Amino acid sequence: MTGTVLRMSSLFVRTLRDDPADAEVPSHRLLLRAGYIRRAAPGIYTWLPLGLRVLRRIEEIIRDEMDAIGSQELLFPALLPREPYDASGRWTQYGAGIFRLKDRKGGDYLLGPTHEEMFTLVVKDLYSSYKDLPLSIYQIQTKYRDEARPRAGLLRGREFVMKDAYTFDIDDAGLDASYQKFRDAYIRVFDRLGFDYVIVKAQSGAMGGSKSEEFLATAAVGEDTYVRCTNCDYAANVEAVSVPVPAPVAYDDAPAAHAEQTPDTPTIETLVDHLNEKYPRDDRPWHAGDTLKNVVFSVRRPDGTVQALAIGLPGDREVDEKRLESQLGEGAVFEPFGEADFAARPTLSKGYIGPGALGEDKPAGVRYLVDPRVVEGTRWVTGADVSGSHVLDLVAGRDFTADGVIEVAEVRDGDPCPNCDGGTLESARGIEMGHIFQLGRLYADALGLQVLDENGKLVTVTMGSYGIGPSRAVAAIAEGTLDDIGLCWPRNVSPADVHIVATGKDDAIFEAASTLADDLRDRGLTVLYDDRPKVSPGVKFKDAELIGVPTIVTVGRGLADGVVEVKDRRSGDRNDVPLAEAAAHLAALTGR
Repeated sequence: MTGTVLRMSSLFVRTLRDDPADAEVPSHRLLLRAGYIRRAAPGIYTWLPLGLRVLRRIEEIIRDEMDAIGSQELLFPALLPREPYDASGRWTQYGAGIFRLKDRKGGDYLLGPTHEEMFTLVVKDLYSSYKDLPLSIYQIQTKYRDEARPRAGLLRGREFVMKDAYTFDIDDAGLDASYQKFRDAYIRVFDRLGFDYVIVKAQSGAMGGSKSEEFLATAAVGEDTYVRCTNCDYAANVEAVSVPVPAPVAYDDAPAAHAEQTPDTPTIETLVDHLNEKYPRDDRPWHAGDTLKNVVFSVRRPDGTVQALAIGLPGDREVDEKRLESQLGEGAVFEPFGEADFAARPTLSKGYIGPGALGEDKPAGVRYLVDPRVVEGTRWVTGADVSGSHVLDLVAGRDFTADGVIEVAEVRDGDPCPNCDGGTLESARGIEMGHIFQLGRLYADALGLQVLDENGKLVTVTMGSYGIGPSRAVAAIAEGTLDDIGLCWPRNVSPADVHIVATGKDDAIFEAASTLADDLRDRGLTVLYDDRPKVSPGVKFKDAELIGVPTIVTVGRGLADGVVEVKDRRSGDRNDVPLAEAAAHLAALTGR
C-alpha cells in the first residue's frame, strides 16, 4: 500500500497564532487555528484538506463496522420533495427547524434534515415479501437543519454530515436482534475513535419510536446533561430520566384545605419564610418542597396553534427547559406567560396560581399537568387564586386533580435512582455522538410499508434507526483529546501518521527529511512534512503541536550524530533514533 506525503510548503493550510473572536469552545478555536476548517456562514463550515482527512478517516471507521454487520450503503439526495414528509406529518412538525424552498414551478422541497421517509419508501418500492427481510441499509450524507442558535463550531451547525442506518424486520423479535447488532457495532466504532464515551437511556424526540439510547462523548463543554447512578449501571440523558413515583398516601385524617392570608409572598422563598413565621409546623420547619408551584407557559405548535400549559411541581424544583422541549416535541416553541397572557385570563392570579383555576374544563382553559411526585394523598401549600392568599393542606386526589402527568422538573445530584434501591444520581455533561432507536412501525404505518408474510398475509414492517455524526465526531474527538498547546489526535483519525519537521538551513537536513518522508510513504504511511525553508524552528514546532499529529519527528542538529528525534505528541516523551533505523521504527510505531 502506498502512502502520501503532504508538504507544508504547498499544502493548502494557514495556522493562526490567536484565537478567532467567534470561537466559543476549545475544539472550535483549535480547529480554526490549526487550519482544519473555515467559517462560511453561521453554523456552516468549509472543510480544508487537513480537516477533510480527519472526517474521511472517521467515515471509513464507520463504514468498516457497518459493512461488517452486513449493512449496505446507498445515497439519497439532499434535496427532497414535500410529499413524503406530508404523509408522515413532519412537514408541519418540524416547524421552522428545516430549510424549505420552491422550484421554478412552485413545487415545495426541503433540504433533508433526516431521511426516515426516504428509506421507508425505497424499501416499499423494491421489496414485497418476508423473504426479502431482514434488511439493513445506510448512508453517509450531509444534512441540514435551521438551528435557531448555531454554536460551538461543528458541535451544533446548520449543515453537518450524518451516517444514518435503518433496519427492516418482519416482527419485533427481528427488530430486537437488529438493534443489538447495531449497538455492538456502535461500541466498536466508538472504541476505535479513541475517546471516552458513555451509553445512556434517551428520548426518541421527533424520531418517534420506543427504545432509545445515546452514545455521549464525555466533555465539560457538552450541551447534553446526563446522570448516572452511584450504585448500579443506570445512565440516562436528563430528558429521559423517570422520576420514582411515590406510593399514594392515606388522607383520611388530613384536615380540610383552608385558605390563609399570605401577603407579599409571590415567590417560594417569601412564602416559606411567611409560613414558618405565621403558621409553624409542629414536626419541622416548612420547606420549599412542601409547596406546589404552578408555572404557566404559552406553547406555539408547528401548525401555528397556541396553547396555554400549566405545570405543577414541588416548589424546590424548576422546570428544565430541555426536558420540556423534549416532551412538547419537534418544532414546538414555548415561553413563560407574560403580562398580556395574564390579562387575557383574569382568573389566573400571578404569583398565587393554584389548581382551582387550572384545567382544560376550567374558565381559563389552561391544560394542567403535574410532576409525578404529586400523587394521591400528598398535601400541599399552593396558590388560592387570589392575590395575597395561599391554601394549606390541599390534598391531591381529594381537593384537585390534573389533566395528566409530565416529567419536566430539573434532575439534581442526589436524586434517587429510578433503577435500584439506595442509589443516587450524579450528573455530568457530554456531546451526543450517536443515537439508536427502535422506531417500530411509526413510519411504515404512515407510508404503507407492508410485505407478505409466510402465510401470504400483509404485515407492516418494523424498523430501527441508527445515527452517528461524523462531522460532529471531529469536534468531539478534538474536545476530548486536546491539551493546552493544541490538538492531539488519536492515531486512528489523525490527518497523518507522522509529522516530520526539518529545522536548520543545511541542505543535508532537508534531503534527509525528504528521503525519510518518501521511505515512510512507500511503507504506506501518510506523512505531513514541514519542508518550509524560510520558517523558523520555533514556528514549525508550534505548528506541529497545534496541528496535533500523534508522532512528531525532528530532523535537525541531531543529524550530525546520525539521529533524529521522535516525540510523542500526547505524552511529550522524546527519543533519539538512528536515521538509518527511523523508517522501520516509525512504521512499527504506527502499526504499519
